[in-house]
Amino acid sequence: MKRWLMLALGVNAHASVTLGLFGLPLVIPEIERHFGVSLAVAGIMANAPAMGILFALVAWGALADRHGERLILGTGVGLAAVLFAAAAVAGQVWAVIGLLALAGAAGSAAMVGGGRIVLRWFEPPERGLAMGLRQVSFTLGMAMGAFVLPPIAQAHGLAGVLSVCAGVSLLAAVLAALFLAEPPRAISGPGAVPRGSPYRQPALWRVHATSALHVVPQIVVSTYGVTCLVRLYGWDEVAAGRLFGVAAIAGAAVRIAAGRWSDRVGLRMRPLLLITACNLGVMALLVAGTLSGTWLGPAMLAVAAVMTVAGNGLAYLTAGELAGPTWAGRVLGTHNTVQNVVSVVATPLAGVLITNIGYWAAFAAGLGGALLSLPVIPFRGEDDEPL
Repeated sequence: MKRWLMLALGVNAHASVTLGLFGLPLVIPEIERHFGVSLAVAGIMANAPAMGILFALVAWGALADRHGERLILGTGVGLAAVLFAAAAVAGQVWAVIGLLALAGAAGSAAMVGGGRIVLRWFEPPERGLAMGLRQVSFTLGMAMGAFVLPPIAQAHGLAGVLSVCAGVSLLAAVLAALFLAEPPRAISGPGAVPRGSPYRQPALWRVHATSALHVVPQIVVSTYGVTCLVRLYGWDEVAAGRLFGVAAIAGAAVRIAAGRWSDRVGLRMRPLLLITACNLGVMALLVAGTLSGTWLGPAMLAVAAVMTVAGNGLAYLTAGELAGPTWAGRVLGTHNTVQNVVSVVATPLAGVLITNIGYWAAFAAGLGGALLSLPVIPFRGEDDEPL
């Protein structure tokens, strides 16, 4: 049972810091009003934590490989809390962007540490389920953000939003520092034998590339979905946030189901391939619905918010298993870095597409990312190496 407690602490740390790292797009309208900036600039501000994440994930991974999860989660998430609090009282756009970027760099420790908990505490037949639960941390954080942040923004402004992000991150950091522990024994199975650089394996590069392409539909839906409902369909901001909150909860269930599915079939990439094929249909319908301005748009936005994140845990787990225990932190850090590079680039580009063409064009770009990933997913030969 102790392994599940360790997993819960990792999930709590990641979910709590996710509120500030990725939840700010839910209050983009408040950011626009507060600072008087354009949609593209507001999108950059809301995703400023991703800029810091880019430069810190591999370093946190190396620290985790040397010193374990307890140190990096307690230190990183705690420092992120302090930086969110500082951003709450900053008055200039550049200062807020800088502080949020630093918060992203600090809080990204949770993105690495949580994955290593799964690899070090769980045997392979349970890892898909455990990683699905661990990946729920993102959707839990986003669900909490969707229900909590828009009402707080309306009542207390951006300062109130950032103060809440600081408070929940601080609590999670204290719990991780107090109760996380080292596993009692070595874990067997794939990735358990120390070896040289895992990047000699072409499959690992392809797993990274697959996740990079999958970020494109995720980022356009999560960053601009609420704004689309408000601007294009006339929804109230709180109602739009709640829709994405429900979608985040559904996304959590789908991630767990995908992980359990991969455990049962003993494969990771073939289930991911099927999920990607489903996403192609969802994104195509979203483009059609948004282009026509019909009810299909909001319906497919909700479905896309669920499905575009469904396979994240499978790719992340595969990267960790291919890495082995001595490289897991660095490889998982690299994996998330690649995703965040794409996120930083895609966010303003999607904003430009929306401003100059329309929301459907940004969603079409997401469709293109999913389509390009199909030949990249390394599913061939996976049957020959069962878990």
